[in-house]
Amino acid sequence: MAEDKAKDAKIEAVEAVEVAESPEVTEVETTEVVAEEPTEDIDTKEAKFAKSGKKSKKHIEEVKAEEARQARKAERAEAEANGEKPKGATPVTRPRIERRGRKYQEVAKLVEKDKNYTLKDAIELAIKTSPVKFDASIEAHVRLGVDPRQADQNIRTTMVLPNGNGKTIRVAVFAPIDVCKSAKSAGADIAEDEEFLKQLDKGTIDFDVLISTPQYMPKLGKYARLLGPKGLMPNPKAGTVTADVEKAVKEAKAGKVEYRVDKQSIVHIGLGKTSFGVDKLLENANAFLDSLKGQKPASLKGTYVKSVFLTTTMGPSIAVENIYN
Repeated sequence: MAEDKAKDAKIEAVEAVEVAESPEVTEVETTEVVAEEPTEDIDTKEAKFAKSGKKSKKHIEEVKAEEARQARKAERAEAEANGEKPKGATPVTRPRIERRGRKYQEVAKLVEKDKNYTLKDAIELAIKTSPVKFDASIEAHVRLGVDPRQADQNIRTTMVLPNGNGKTIRVAVFAPIDVCKSAKSAGADIAEDEEFLKQLDKGTIDFDVLISTPQYMPKLGKYARLLGPKGLMPNPKAGTVTADVEKAVKEAKAGKVEYRVDKQSIVHIGLGKTSFGVDKLLENANAFLDSLKGQKPASLKGTYVKSVFLTTTMGPSIAVENIYN
């Protein structure tokens, strides 16, 4: 029995030695040791960054990004100095005429770019170059040499076109009852007293011109934000605040228009429709230009009318001879 126990003990000792010297065990242990070393290095590196300031991780990354940007900038400058083209294709911008519609391009060929037409020829050409199927409006755009910031050069007035402007004007009158009756007989579409204010309270606006008497203007004060942006607030300069309401209604119905200079020193006005014909449009245009010349400020020393252009709705612009100073 003693000999058997001794043999068993000897066998167990040999097996223990073989397991200890086995290459598989050695590789596992070696792998475990190697895997632990990077973790210690990462922890050490992260510990070197400060929470904030110039030694923070964020600041160091920003510095590196800026250095890379400056390096790219230096490379581009060096390439340009050597005559090399910068990378990337130059964007191609088409001419404005090519971005227009086909019909516009066809009629635009009829207008000579560097030519100034007489007023009559310009009207004839404007009618001919209208690319739309509906009855287009003909507009005049006049650039003035005034300064709109100066009170005496801020041109604003009204006039009656001899042949109207081709638009159906709905006139509203806000005045006392007795005045409303005469306004109705003169052709006003709406003529009311307090009932008119109830419609404004609802935001209902179904008129193009609003005329009021001076004593009723304070009642319209609280509706300035509603009427002002639409250009419907009565104004003495426009002739829509007057005691002679009947006369104002007749003028509005007959084609009375208001024009004023904008911030770019340009006056815009509609002269009528293409269906008017050349004669009626020419009469309206001459009446407008005569009115505009009468508004020349006394303090203006330079050129008054710089340029005149005619155009139709969605049509090309046509330069007009400048003989109106």
